[in-house]
Amino acid sequence: MRIKKYIAEFVILVCFSTTLIVSLPVSASQSYENVEFPSLDGTTELKGFLAYPKNKGPWPAVIMLHGCGGLGYSGSVKSSYSSWARQFTAAGLAVLMVDSATPRGFRHTCTRTENRKIQYRDRPKDAYGALGFLQENPNILADRIALVGWSQGGAITLLTIAKNSIGRPVPAPKYDFRVAAAFYPGACNDKRLSMPYTKTPPNKWSTQIPLLVLHGGADNWTVPGPCKKFIENAKDRGNPVSIVIYPGAYHGFDAPNLPMTDLPKYTTIWGVIPKVGTHEAARSDALTRLPRFLVRHLQVD
Repeated sequence: MRIKKYIAEFVILVCFSTTLIVSLPVSASQSYENVEFPSLDGTTELKGFLAYPKNKGPWPAVIMLHGCGGLGYSGSVKSSYSSWARQFTAAGLAVLMVDSATPRGFRHTCTRTENRKIQYRDRPKDAYGALGFLQENPNILADRIALVGWSQGGAITLLTIAKNSIGRPVPAPKYDFRVAAAFYPGACNDKRLSMPYTKTPPNKWSTQIPLLVLHGGADNWTVPGPCKKFIENAKDRGNPVSIVIYPGAYHGFDAPNLPMTDLPKYTTIWGVIPKVGTHEAARSDALTRLPRFLVRHLQVD
C-alpha cells in the first residue's frame, strides 16, 4: 500500500470553477493520509485523501467522487467535500476522497470536451481502483464500503453500480460496494445511461446496490425531472433505489456557505446559465439523511 502520511492543513476552496469564494484551513482535529493507487484504466495513478474516525477500527468506509470542477486545486480540497468528510468520520466511517482530475492533467471537465468523455469512460474504473485499494487496508472492513458522488461524480456513481458496469473488473471483486448515494447526478436518464459503452439496453439499467439520490428541485444544471423519472422507473423494475427532491434548492445546495452564484462559463447547449448555491433547509436535511442511510446499510457499530 503506497501511502504517504500527511496531516492535512488544506486550503478549502468553495468554488465551482476557478473563482475563489473563501479560504479556510481544515479542522486541525481531522487527520488525513495522502495516498496514491492505480485506476483500473491501466494507466492512471490516482491521488486521494484518506481519513479515519476517532473510534476504534477497523471501520466501514465511504469513497467520495468529486464533480466536474475537481476535488480541489494545488493540493487543496473544496469545502463542499471536506465538510462531508468530517460528517462521515463523525458517523464512524473512514473516508477516501478520490482525485480523478489532477492525475490526468485536467482542471475542470464541465463543458463538452474530449476530457469530459474520458472522465465518463474511465472514472468508474477509478471507483473500482479505490475499492480495491481500500479492501487491501487492514483498517477497513472490506465488505462495508459505500460510494458517494456529486454532479459528474454522481453520474459516475450510477455508471459504477450498474449491473453492467463499465468499471467493474472481471472477475468481480469478492465484495462489491455495499451502498451508494448521488447528489444531483449528471447523465441521470435512460438515454445517457443506455449509451453503447454502458452495455445497457434502453430502460434496462439495474443495480443490486441500494442507491439514494439527493436533488435540488430548482437545479437548472442537472435538472431533476429526467432523474426523478429515471429513478422511479428503475424502482418500479425492482431496483433498490430512491430519490429525494428538495423544493427551491439549486445545484450545490449541500455546500457550506456558498452564495447563490451564476456560472456563465458553463452555459449549457440550451443556453442556460447554471446557478449554484447553498440551500440551508435542504443541506440540513441531507446532513442528517445521508449519514443515517449509509450507517444503516454499512451496519456501523
